[in-house]
Amino acid sequence: MIERMEFLNITGPKDDIDRIIETYISKYDFQLENALYELKNVKELHAFTDSNPYKDILNRSVELKEYLKDKNFKTNRQMSIEEADKVTRSLSEKVESFSKKKNELEAELADYEEKLKNVHYFIGLDYDTEKILHFKYVNFRFGSMPKEYYEKFMTFVYEDIDTIFYKAREIDDKVWGVYFVPDSISEQIDAIYSSMHFERFFLPDEYHGTPAVAGAKLKTKIQKLKDSILALDNKIVQTLEDNREDFLLANQVLHRFNKVFDVRKYAAATRDNRKDKKVFYIICGWLTESDAKKLEKELENEPSTFCIMEKDLSKVAGTPPVKLKNNAIFKPFEMFVEMYGLPNYKEFDPTILIGLTYSIIFGFMFGDVGQGLVLLILGSIIAFKKKSMLAAIIARCGFFSTIFGLMFGSIFGFEDIISPLWLRPAKAMTSLPVIGNLNTVFVVTIALGMLIIILMMILSILTKLRFKKSGEALFDTNGVAGLVFYTSAFITIILFMTGNALPASMVLFIMFVLPLILIFLKEPLSALLEKKKVHLEGGTGMFILQGFFELFEVLLSYFSNSLSFVRIGAFAVSHAAMMEVVLMLSGAESGNINWIAVVLGNIFVMGMEGLIVGIQVLRLEYYELFSRFYTGGGRPFKPYK
Repeated sequence: MIERMEFLNITGPKDDIDRIIETYISKYDFQLENALYELKNVKELHAFTDSNPYKDILNRSVELKEYLKDKNFKTNRQMSIEEADKVTRSLSEKVESFSKKKNELEAELADYEEKLKNVHYFIGLDYDTEKILHFKYVNFRFGSMPKEYYEKFMTFVYEDIDTIFYKAREIDDKVWGVYFVPDSISEQIDAIYSSMHFERFFLPDEYHGTPAVAGAKLKTKIQKLKDSILALDNKIVQTLEDNREDFLLANQVLHRFNKVFDVRKYAAATRDNRKDKKVFYIICGWLTESDAKKLEKELENEPSTFCIMEKDLSKVAGTPPVKLKNNAIFKPFEMFVEMYGLPNYKEFDPTILIGLTYSIIFGFMFGDVGQGLVLLILGSIIAFKKKSMLAAIIARCGFFSTIFGLMFGSIFGFEDIISPLWLRPAKAMTSLPVIGNLNTVFVVTIALGMLIIILMMILSILTKLRFKKSGEALFDTNGVAGLVFYTSAFITIILFMTGNALPASMVLFIMFVLPLILIFLKEPLSALLEKKKVHLEGGTGMFILQGFFELFEVLLSYFSNSLSFVRIGAFAVSHAAMMEVVLMLSGAESGNINWIAVVLGNIFVMGMEGLIVGIQVLRLEYYELFSRFYTGGGRPFKPYK
């Protein structure tokens, strides 16, 4: 069912808005609406423009909370927003002193790590780096060149020029090192090295000893810095742990009040044109009927706050949101309704309908005691553990599969263990006039389908009357005229197939011809009934021609829609046939049963056919049932909290 909604307007002094929201409104599922839009005809209203006073301190609280490993916290204690602010700022100041020192150490650590990275390239250089950096008469160049050019350089060039190249390391196809050259010819030699793709690397004048020694000293300093940073982190964590309960409670309070402040973007405020004039806020939105009454009663204790329940929902700018409320048996099927589209607030909730029809039709198409019980048990376990709606639907379908399995006498495909309470789908035949012998389940499913279509037509009529579309309710193909024609066809077919006498000609005329005439004249008759001007677009001739083809399409759709339900019987028969094949391949007929093949066959059939049947039943629900009476288009109920 669709829960009844009420629209509330709440107003009071502007400076009291946060307290009212926190104390009262936040306890309820309240879908807020834009008050300026809802009250657009009211003058002297404006939006709230105040900046959020809780945002910065909340952000700081969130940052501090990251230091705690265990963030779970429950308490019945209460804390005011002032206390929460004070606790958070106090801890923030304590942590800030540690954080400042930590930032300084981290900057120093980054500097030393960069130095270690630089000297790392020249670890193989067995000479004091500091002395090289202070040569006066010999130029030096630290850097690297690709390995292939280094080999060419050493083979063809090196012996013919005045330079010394000291190879330090090979890293990622690059040779790192340093070359020395007399100052007088440095430009010429630099050019030769450049042609070998030598890339200079400027080593800072900060190293002492060989690169290996310098690297070891840097690693020692880096480790000391990391230890110091870790010690500061531990001090921060310990500071927060010592005040854990107060801090986490303050964090919760800040989150709540930050959320409360967000409500202001939906609220409106009166303009402060005179200094002595009080400014009021206005909050409006939707609650369920029971919650609205509770909130209204609670606010009676607030002398400065007024709560008004809107009795005439037609005066509200937006349509009421939709919240479905069904018992535990049918609730999982709300998933299918939401997939198609939530019902309009004035519509019927089709959840129970789809729950019953989907489960029964699935069971008919997939009737097997053993497989049904497997679906029931597995679906129930997964639904319980994972809270899966789809698994819960499978469990319900499994229940009806078990029932139809008893009616068909099938258990894991074996039909010689239990006797059918009704019939064997693949073997039962019915003799019909004109047609001859026809599988009984086909006859039953067509009759079942026609009854379902008749029920959908009745729902369509009731829905159209709710929306005050009397013309469509009377003359539409799914209205009274269509219902009379289709029901008459159903009764006439039953009478003919059972060998009973048919009604008189006049009765048949009233049952068949008159409804078709009314459907043909739907447009002008609806206009007359609703006191509108009759307008035949394209003239009388075009209206008659168009009406003729539309009427032909209506008759064709009645026929095809009825036959569409044959698939229910077809799948019931095919399920039995598939299990026969499984048992035949597993050697059941010869008496030498391969139980592994039986198990694997059953798993295959449950997986493949179960999926196909599930999709086919959903297709029947959407196209043969919903399309007749259901419009959807409802907007979901979304409480702000």
